Amino acid sequence: MRYPVRHCFVTSMAIGFLWLLVTLKAPWEIEEDQNMKATGGQTDLVENRKGKKGREEVPKNNLAPIPLPSSPPSNPDNCPYIASLAWLTVGISSVPGPNRNSLSHTLVSLFRASSKVKQKHLTVVVHLADPDLAWLRETVVQISGLFSPQILAGQLILIHAPADAYPALGDSRDKAYQGDRHSKQNVDHAFLMSFAAKLSSYFLLLEDNVFCAPNFIRHIRQRVNAMRSDPWVLLEFSNMGFLGKLFRSKDLPVLAHFLLLFYKEKPLHRLIPHFRTLMAQKSPVLCRPFLFYHRIGYYGASGRRAGRAVRSQGPPGPNNPPGAVFTDMKVSGVHFPWEAYTLDESFFWTHSVCAGCHLTVIFNQPANLSRVQVLTGTIVDGKYTLERGHVELGYRPEGVPQYCTSFTMLGRLLEGQMDQEISPKQMRYQVSCVKLVVDADQAGGLIVRHIFLWEERAQA
Repeated sequence: MRYPVRHCFVTSMAIGFLWLLVTLKAPWEIEEDQNMKATGGQTDLVENRKGKKGREEVPKNNLAPIPLPSSPPSNPDNCPYIASLAWLTVGISSVPGPNRNSLSHTLVSLFRASSKVKQKHLTVVVHLADPDLAWLRETVVQISGLFSPQILAGQLILIHAPADAYPALGDSRDKAYQGDRHSKQNVDHAFLMSFAAKLSSYFLLLEDNVFCAPNFIRHIRQRVNAMRSDPWVLLEFSNMGFLGKLFRSKDLPVLAHFLLLFYKEKPLHRLIPHFRTLMAQKSPVLCRPFLFYHRIGYYGASGRRAGRAVRSQGPPGPNNPPGAVFTDMKVSGVHFPWEAYTLDESFFWTHSVCAGCHLTVIFNQPANLSRVQVLTGTIVDGKYTLERGHVELGYRPEGVPQYCTSFTMLGRLLEGQMDQEISPKQMRYQVSCVKLVVDADQAGGLIVRHIFLWEERAQA
């Protein structure tokens, strides 16, 4: 199983050359018999395949004039695309999905959540894990335009492995998941981890549709320092699939080899716990508060649903119906009530709420809802949550401005959050209002971060 890793390293500089072509406005010419072009500094390296299978090793003399290293250098100063040894490497494997901007949004969140000082201790490696050259070009153009300072500083590295570097992706023994897709996902991450093994002391595994909590590096470092006296292999800063998993970089070669040995057996989020157990860490270490969350296109928070790594086949994200937002809570003039109903990262801030206070969304037209999610408080430390509250669904709107004349309780908030699916049997009428109600007086601040709604639209 050594051949995929060797191919990955040989091809690691591909995207850097593509970015250079874009920025220099050089003509874009890609021949069908050419799997990849790479560059280091000012030198172009071209690797030509001549009909060989992915299981064959590529002779070094195919690279001219300077062959790339077959493994990450032990001294990063000798590597042209790595600025210096970082404390943390963030690894992301990305493939085409319904949202073309998910990767760029994730990278924006990553770098914005880190101060300039902390970014000096951070390296982000993105494996563009799809053979579609058109998608590769489009992604490189987008990323290079947004993150050229990080690329030039060596804080962002894009890598790509050609299709013939992959082993055969046959039928999986585990019929509970789509074998070919998850087998490829395992190999994608084996390449990613092998490349990142000597870039830093620690490695954090993320996905390409993620929102990062502010100052996440500081929180991770604090937890690592607190665990110095305790042996560990895996720290988990999210409970969603394989998102937010922290490893020691010294363990990455073993993990990559493990994934290549068993890539057909199970999906990645089920292989990682097996690896943790084999490395003598019997119990998971969940590090709260969680620092990483899937963006709105992601569905569900359970481990089973989180394992659906193929976003194109997952249920869609929230599609809040058009409406107006009203409240009798205090409005500060900085964060307004309607900001709790947007699909971005804005929120509503208030303080000193009383029992019976409410934040109500009134739809322009009645809607068939299938799911309601309400999130309060800060992501990182869980402050300013609604300690006691519930959500009601409203019907039969009347008056100008409209208000709902009857309500039924949907559910109570637990630790400031509620995520409730609605079955068709519960829906006697179309919903016209969604109301968040305070159940007890609460001193201090309150953040209503999101009200996410899923509407079932009639089939055309």
